[in-house]
Formats: sequence, structure tokens, C-alpha cells
Amino acid sequence: MNKFQILAATLILAFSIFSIQSVRATQPAPSKIDRKAVVTRHNITITNRYLKGPGQVGNGEFAYGFDITGMQTFTESGNTMSNWGWHKFPLPTSETPADFKGQEWNAQGRMIRYDIENKEQEKLSDWMRGNPQRINLGRLGLILKRKDGSMAVLKDLQNPVQKTDLWTGIVSSTFELEGRKIKVTTVGHPTQDAISIKIEADNLNDGLIGAFLEFPYASMAEFGNGADWNNPNKHITKSVFSNGHTNFHRKLDDTEYDVRLQWKNGGAIKETKKHRYELQFAGKNEAEISLSFSKNPIKSELSGFAQTSTESIRKWEKFWKSGGAIDLSESKDARWKELERRIVLSQYVMAINEAGSLPPQESGLVNNGWYGKYHYEMIWWHGTHYALWDRWPLLNPSMKAYGDHLGSSIARAKKQGYEGARWPKTIGDHERWEWPLDITALLIWQQPHPIFFAELDYRAHPNAQTLSKWKDVVLQSADFMASYAHYNKNEDRYILGYPLQVVSENADPRTTINPVFELSYWRTGLKIAQEWRRRLKMPANPKYTDVLNKLSPLPVKDGLYVSWENINDMWKNYTFEHPALIGAYGMLPGDGVDVPTMERTLKKVGETWKFSHTWGWDFPMLAMCAAKLGQGDKAVDYLLNYPGFRLEDHGLVDGGGPFPYFPGNGGLLYAVAMMSAGWDGAPTGNAPGFPKDGSWVVKWEGLKKAL
Repeated sequence: MNKFQILAATLILAFSIFSIQSVRATQPAPSKIDRKAVVTRHNITITNRYLKGPGQVGNGEFAYGFDITGMQTFTESGNTMSNWGWHKFPLPTSETPADFKGQEWNAQGRMIRYDIENKEQEKLSDWMRGNPQRINLGRLGLILKRKDGSMAVLKDLQNPVQKTDLWTGIVSSTFELEGRKIKVTTVGHPTQDAISIKIEADNLNDGLIGAFLEFPYASMAEFGNGADWNNPNKHITKSVFSNGHTNFHRKLDDTEYDVRLQWKNGGAIKETKKHRYELQFAGKNEAEISLSFSKNPIKSELSGFAQTSTESIRKWEKFWKSGGAIDLSESKDARWKELERRIVLSQYVMAINEAGSLPPQESGLVNNGWYGKYHYEMIWWHGTHYALWDRWPLLNPSMKAYGDHLGSSIARAKKQGYEGARWPKTIGDHERWEWPLDITALLIWQQPHPIFFAELDYRAHPNAQTLSKWKDVVLQSADFMASYAHYNKNEDRYILGYPLQVVSENADPRTTINPVFELSYWRTGLKIAQEWRRRLKMPANPKYTDVLNKLSPLPVKDGLYVSWENINDMWKNYTFEHPALIGAYGMLPGDGVDVPTMERTLKKVGETWKFSHTWGWDFPMLAMCAAKLGQGDKAVDYLLNYPGFRLEDHGLVDGGGPFPYFPGNGGLLYAVAMMSAGWDGAPTGNAPGFPKDGSWVVKWEGLKKAL
């Protein structure tokens, strides 16, 4: 090699090194975040005894909610709920759901039977709407008496302070009653549907402090605590008393479950009235209680307080060290701490309420929203964040709902003359009937959800096992979507609807066609499904291709997207409920979207929408769109600056929908992960969805890119 060749080689090597360093400089630098510091600076301290939301311990499958005493002493807002605790009231007629006739509606020239209530079967329709319902398993609280023997009330407590250590999941509650200091420590078991509680006070055995356990009947209320305390003769509690523990067998119509109460330093327990049991303490300064619930008989001794605490510490430390993390503490924007608080607390409450064997209901395991049933169209908002935060073990159990209900969804589509599987909207537990209502029967935006989840799963786990896991669900979902699109021969295009109900549920379902969100999602779902066929070594489906090529464009009027094609005076009459047209670019990848048109539309929504008449997940959806449009300042504003999207002291979303409203927590976690780690086609550099003026310093690790 001569000197010129050596010089050339040296220059090439230098240039290559420079290029590599330049490329690396545009990538998010790995940052070792002090996760414990991030989490514990948002430990919860409650002094307001009248807060709307309860404190909780739980494991995603079961949760125990409590008031300022650390137990369910004064308020029924602290409930005990699970994913397995369901009840059905006796049928009011001789008819069964199999006899339900529904209604026939005109669908683009042919009549289709839908599960919509009819006047001939009002009693059956009402029963199908409310059954099954989730139940409150029982209430464990403190007995607190004044020195004169009268029962204390909430306002009698002095200096109440409740502290939740997020890193350990252990909650301590201290207060005074007539000068006597009382401490209650509450902890949930990570793998059993059980809690343990330690109670500490001077002269604990003087008869003024005790504990009670009571059981309710089921409630037919659409919203509430899942309990009816006023009908003791409609249910049965059988008890077997032993030294140091009592076993209970519960029977509510056809629902049965077992309960075990176990104590240390406790004395006598007795039934004081039907379904209510009171325990007096024998220990002078402390007592311990463990309580467990199960669908099966509980035969073994429960974990005590020390063991349960150890298990809780191990579980929560493992949780916080797993998956993603975000540290905003070096930011100059004064709002960094509130956004970080919302991020940390959302992870915590979602792990307690929404990491079990069923897709969550809107209010998790806090109380009942819509009888405690889960909604298929909302699974996206409850679950996708786990994928971006790389916590698949918490998401996978609920994803079984797609396989479990695939057969009934195929049958639903076939009865309506479609191919594939048509997913329901609202069902409960293992039941197959839909809530009979035009909204539930005609909503369609849940149909591509399983394809979206499957793609997230494959990106995280690109192997044959993932393909096999989702194959039937993906292909059957796409077959329905392609079959559902109606071909208009005269216009040579495919149309979505009629009848259909849009995301915002405020359209006339008999006439509405081509909603923006659904049109874009149909494109995304069919494109991904076609890619899955390739991965599965299957030929492209020609029907998917034809629908993709001829699907109606997203409707535009006066240079702005409108919610659906044949809408009238949208900006005058329809600026309320979900601004779902924005979701086509941000929540979704943007298939079919013209970016300048979406930019003008987001501006118009910001100027005209009635944000007091929206729902909790609308604000993360708006933030995602703003982030994708390069408007990081607006993205942060949507997550922080609107009264309709507020996280109270426990981290529960209050504003829009029932309280609490967990889709708002899930949406926030998805949005901030996307804003931090980016999305397909995002600009290079760290945190592409945050403002670029230097006001935000975003350190993150373990997050995954959004679609």
C-alpha cells in the first residue's frame, strides 16, 4: 500500500468513525435511572379523610379498598372486588338469552338482526343488560368506640395521616381517637386474593377497639359498590369458628365463594347480626389480621403479616425494576413533577386494578361501572401501555379474552351474513350475550384492536410462538373487516356503515357512514393483517387488497377532517364527546391521513371543542396527535392543563366517565411512552414528542416505540 492509499484509508476510517459518532448522537443515550428515587418522591400522603377515592392494595386480580383508617371502617367507597366474583340474579321470565329476538335493521339494502332491546322482551332485555354483575366480596373495618362506649364517627378522628410506600406497597395509617394514638398497617398479597393488617395502640384489649367483617348481597345498580346491605335474607353465610381463625362459606343465588379470617393476638369472635362478625383483641399493644377470598374452599393457613409484607416488598421492587422508566427531574418546566407524579401513580394503580385474568372494566377493582362489565372497545386504552412499557406478563392474561370469545364472535358475524369474527362491545365474565342496546350492537371501532395488540406482541416477540398465538384472531378479525366494508358499485368504493355507531356514540347509527377514525383504523388493521399473512407464509388476501385500494377517503369539508362523511354542521353541533377524528394520527399510525389537514383539524378542535363534555382518555389521545405533529408544548398541555383530566391524590382519574376512570391512566402511560421513545417514522433524537425548547429533559429506559 503506497502513501496515497494509506492516506485515503485513514481518511475513510476517520470519516466512518465521525459518521458513527454522529448517528449515535441522534439516538437516545442510555441512562441509568435511579428508579427508587423516581418512585418514592411520589409516595402518597393523605390527610383528607373525605377523599372521593379510596386507598388500595391488590394484585391486579383482587383489590381491597380502604378509607383513612387503612380499613373499610367508615365508608362504602372502599370495596373488596375481584375478577372472579360475579353474580346473576334469577331470570324474571321463562325466556333465556337464547330466546332473545333483538331487532332487524336495514344495512345497505339487506336486513340484519342485531342484539338491540325490543318492547316485546323488556324484562329479558333489562336482565341481560344488568347480568352478570361484579360483586363486593365483603367489608373488613375497625370498631372504634369512644370512652363512653358510643361508636366513633369519621369526624372524631384527630390528625389522620395515611402514607403509601409505593416501592413496597405497604400502607400505614395513623390517627388519634380521644387522644389515643392508633396505627394501622395494610398490605396486600401479590399472588393470593388476600390482605394482612397490623393494628397497634396502647391498651388495645380494653374493648374499645375491635374489627368487624360483614357480607352484602349483590347489587343490580349500574354504577356503585356492587353491594346491597339491605336484604340480609337473600343470601347465606355459613361460618365455622376455630381457635385463631374462622372460615365462611358464602352463597348468593348460584354464586358461591369462601372466605377465611385469621388473627394473631385476637380474642373472641362472634356473630352480632346476620352476616356481620365482630372480633375483640386480646393483645395489649398490637394485633394482626389476615383475610382471604377464594372461589374454592380455603384449607391452608394464611400468610401472616410479616410474610405478606415480605412478599409485597419483593413484588413491588421487582415491578418497579422491570419494564420502562421515565425521569423528568432535570426539566426546567415547573410542571415536571406533576407529570412525573401522574406517570408513577398511573403505573401503580393500573398494576393493582388492571393486571388480571380479565380485561378491566372502566373503574377497575375500585367499584362497579356499568355493572362491572368490561368493554371490548376500551381494551386498547386499558392494555396497550403495558406493551410500550414492556410489561407483557401483566398484559398477557387478559389477552385470552380474544381466544376465549373467538368462537362466539365468529358465530355473531355468520348470523349477520359476514365472514370472520365480529367482536362484541360489552359482556361480563365468561358470558356470551351482549348488553342489548343499539350502541353495543353497532359500535365497530373495537374490531381492529386484536390486530393492533398482535402487532405489538410480534414486535416484542418476533417468533413462531407469537404468530401461532395470534394467527386465528388476526385473520378472523381481518376477514370480518374486509367483509363488513360495503362495496358501492356506482361509486366504485367501499363504505363503512350504515348502520354503525361512531366512537363518540353521538351519531344517528341508521344513516351514518365513513367515520374518520374507523376508516383509518380499517386501513391499519388490513395492512397489518396482510403482513401477518406474509409472515405466516400465506398468500396475500385479494379481498383485503381490494378493500384497501378502494376504501373511501377520510372525509374532509372546508379543509378540515369531519367526524363522519355525511355529518351536518359538525363544528356547530358535534363538538362534544370524544374528538375521535384526532385519534387517526397519534393513537393510530395515520393510514389515509393528510398531515396538513390533520394539523388544521387539531387546531380547530383545540379552539372549539367542549372539553367539559369529554372523557378521560380524550386528553392523552389529543396529546399523541399533537406530539406526532411536532407540537410537544400542546402535547404536554393536554396531559396537564385541563380540569377534565385530573388525577386525584391516589392517582385515580377524576373527570369524564365514572369515577375512577382507568382508561385515562392507561392513555397517559401510552402517550408519555410514545412521546419519549418515539413511533414509526418519528424524528431522530431523544423524546421526539416533548417540547424542543430545552424546558423538558426526558431520561427514559426500557420503553418501546409506538406504531
